[in-house]
Amino acid sequence: MPIEIPLQDHLRFNREAVQAHAARLAQRGVYVGTSSWKYPGWRGMLYDETRYRFRGRLAESRFERDCLREYGEVFKTVSVDAAYYRFPDRGFLEGLMAQTPSDFLFGFKVTDEITVKRFPNLSRFGERAGQINPHFLDAELFARAFLGPCEPFRERVGLLMFEFSRFYPADFERGRDFVEALDNFLEQLPKGWPYGVEIRNRHFLHRDYFATLARHQVAHVFNYWAAMPPAEEQMAMAGSRTHPRLRAARFLLAPGRSYAEAVKRFSPYTRALEVNTKARAAGAQLLREGIAPENRDCKTFLYVNNRLEGNALETIAAMLAEIEAPPGAPV
Repeated sequence: MPIEIPLQDHLRFNREAVQAHAARLAQRGVYVGTSSWKYPGWRGMLYDETRYRFRGRLAESRFERDCLREYGEVFKTVSVDAAYYRFPDRGFLEGLMAQTPSDFLFGFKVTDEITVKRFPNLSRFGERAGQINPHFLDAELFARAFLGPCEPFRERVGLLMFEFSRFYPADFERGRDFVEALDNFLEQLPKGWPYGVEIRNRHFLHRDYFATLARHQVAHVFNYWAAMPPAEEQMAMAGSRTHPRLRAARFLLAPGRSYAEAVKRFSPYTRALEVNTKARAAGAQLLREGIAPENRDCKTFLYVNNRLEGNALETIAAMLAEIEAPPGAPV
């Protein structure tokens, strides 16, 4: 269970220390960053408010537009969650590239038009809510509408993540039915892109699933999510490292906690309110593996969300401190 942090024991984010550590890791092919970046709660930690003032007042629009530039001064990667909600166009991508240095790599969540089998009953789907998605696992649409705009910036794309929300028996009666559909989809994808798959059905984590990803050289994205086994359990599963040169993880939610509960508990994400010692240890383990000599030709991506502990910056700082200490030692 997560441990609540007393205020007096609160570990603050050290911008300069994390900046230096993230740069050293990136030189060895290990990239650590956050899920999205436009969080007002990070002002005063990662962001200098004076950079976003206009006529003596904080300009929210300026912060929203320009803060990625400051983020890129500290981290070498970020997960672009916005790509999940709409296909990225060239103008959007040019803006991302312009604000970040040439050695900064992006992780993109693939648009849900490709990964949702039935549209959820959410207002943003309008009349499509509750309906079958005709473009589920549409490889041609993905290649045209997602990879097409990304092609000019291919060298800056570190990871493309197919996030599959939880499926129900009406969607796939058996895990192997999903694996068969996934196998067919992956077979049709253009080769040479850094693909990863993240799933939300724990019983899909079996030998055939991992073998399918391995055959197509697609990374399984280890995750911390409400109804999934924690990442350390996934990492211990035989065959779970499915790509010889790519590893990825997203630490999003503590198992057993819903997204809505996490938002209510942790907003506005100004500080870590809990310590999840197992998650921090698992993240540190993945980073250690990434810098191991035998993995020198492998790229590793680790993304942390505010809703894991309350503040992703502090979670990352703790993971980075832990990889400098012997495994199991207090930090």
